[in-house]
Amino acid sequence: MIALSSEEFAARTDPLRGELLAHCYRMLGSVHDAEDQLQETLLRAWRAHDRYDPERAGLRTWLFRIATNTCLTALEQRSRRPLPSGLGAPGTDTDTPLLHGQEVPWLQPIPDRLLGDPALVASARHTLRLAFVAALQVLPPRQRAVLILRDVLDWSAAEVAAALDMTATAVHSALRRARARLAEAGIGEDEIHEPAEPGDLAVVEQYVAAFLSADLKALEKLLTDDAILEMPPFLGWFRGREAYVRFLARIYTRRGNVWQMRHLRANGQPAVAAYVRAPDGDGFMLNTVQVFDIVGNAVRRTTAYQDPEVFALFRLPERIPLTPTDSGRDTGPPTPAG
Repeated sequence: MIALSSEEFAARTDPLRGELLAHCYRMLGSVHDAEDQLQETLLRAWRAHDRYDPERAGLRTWLFRIATNTCLTALEQRSRRPLPSGLGAPGTDTDTPLLHGQEVPWLQPIPDRLLGDPALVASARHTLRLAFVAALQVLPPRQRAVLILRDVLDWSAAEVAAALDMTATAVHSALRRARARLAEAGIGEDEIHEPAEPGDLAVVEQYVAAFLSADLKALEKLLTDDAILEMPPFLGWFRGREAYVRFLARIYTRRGNVWQMRHLRANGQPAVAAYVRAPDGDGFMLNTVQVFDIVGNAVRRTTAYQDPEVFALFRLPERIPLTPTDSGRDTGPPTPAG
C-alpha cells in the first residue's frame, strides 16, 4: 500500500469511527475505555498502514481486527463491568437504605450522539442495549470477542480464527459456550438482531408523564410483571412491578413530587435525565440518567445512574431553572398504586 498522509488516512478511517467505537464499547463496557482503545486502534493502524494489503482484507475488516486485539490486551488489566442485577439477588425491602458499590467498575451507558450516524445506531440497537452489553461482560474476553465477531459483525469462522489466532474448531467451541452463557442470561440468538419497536418512545413519554404527575397507579400499568429497577452505583436492585412501584413511592416521600425530565438517547434506547426540585427551592438538581428497556409496550428494565461520570458523558447541566409552571405545581402526596 502506498504511504498515506495523515489527512488521507483520516479520510479513509473517519467513516468507520462510530462502528469501531461501538465495537470497543461492547468489548469493554466503558465509554472512556472504548474511546481510549479506539485511539489506540487508529494509532496502530496509522503506524502499520504502509504494510496493509487490501487484497487480503478490506479496510473495515483490518481495522476491526486491530480493535479487537487492542481491546483484548486492555482487558488483561481490567475487571468486568456489571450492572447491579448481575451481582446478586433482588432486594425485597424497599425501605432499607441502599449500599454504595464504590469499588465496582460499573457498566456505563453510551450516548447515541457519540456513535455518529443515526442509521448505524438504529441498525445496531439490540447489540448496543444495556442488557446485551451487560450479558457480554459475563463472558471471558476471548469468548466475548468471538461472539461479537460472529453474531454481531457476521464474520465467518475462518475470519474470526485469523483475527484471533485461533483454529476454526476453537472458534466454534468458544461460540457455543458464549451463546449458552447468553441464553442463561435470557438473551437468545434471535434477540440479537431483533428489530426496534416503533412504540418505545411513546411508552417512555407515558412513563415520564405519569412520573411527573406522581401517579403510581399509571406507572404500575406501564411496567411488565417482572420489571427490573437498578440504580448504579448502588448495589441494591428490585424485580417485579410491586417492588418497583413501592420504591418509587419511597423516592417521592424522600425527594418530593416536583421533578423535571429531559429526553435522551443511550445505547439505542430511550432515556431521560431526571431533575429533582432543589432543597433551597431554586431550580432543579440533576438526580439520575435513566435508560429504559421497552418490551411489548411496557417498561421491562430501568437502569437509573446516579453517577457524575455518567452525567458528564451526556453533557448535562447540574442545575436547571424553575419555570412558571413549576412554581405552581402541587407537592402533595403521590397518587397511590392500585
